[in-house]
Amino acid sequence: MQSVSIDRFREVVLCAVVSALVLGGCSKRAPDQSASEPTANTEVAAAPAPAAAAPAADNTDTISGVKYASYTGDATQGKIDFITCQTCHSIDAGVNKIGPSLHAVVGRKSGIIPGYTYSDANKNSGITWTPEKLFQYLEAPQRVVPGTKMTFAGFPDPQKRADVIAYLKTNS
Repeated sequence: MQSVSIDRFREVVLCAVVSALVLGGCSKRAPDQSASEPTANTEVAAAPAPAAAAPAADNTDTISGVKYASYTGDATQGKIDFITCQTCHSIDAGVNKIGPSLHAVVGRKSGIIPGYTYSDANKNSGITWTPEKLFQYLEAPQRVVPGTKMTFAGFPDPQKRADVIAYLKTNS
């Protein structure tokens, strides 16, 4: 029983480390700024612009403008690239980790895996995980589903996204 607890602890710690490496520092102040109040000789930063609205559930436009149809995914390479994902996800049916199981994810509605506690944003997104929608999502998950629990920043390389999707398709 203790080895299960240790394995879960390692999984959570590894995910936290990966998230920290992917997201970098999350402080609101640059390291060289002091914590003091602004004076007459300092500028006050403007409030950040509001986040753009999420694309519609059926919209698959990417930030870079590339289309999924322009790429041929390689499932063998995708299995290698999936190593980044397996810290939090399993491709085995019914195996939820920090994230839900990705078994048979292609073609599935978002937020429906039993036994996984999804964010309201994910449950209410109306998304069906088509290859095109996954391609868009894997570019910048927080852009596509603002409020998702997934902290992964995304794969900027469209070929890598196509490869991971090809791998996921083999696990249906």
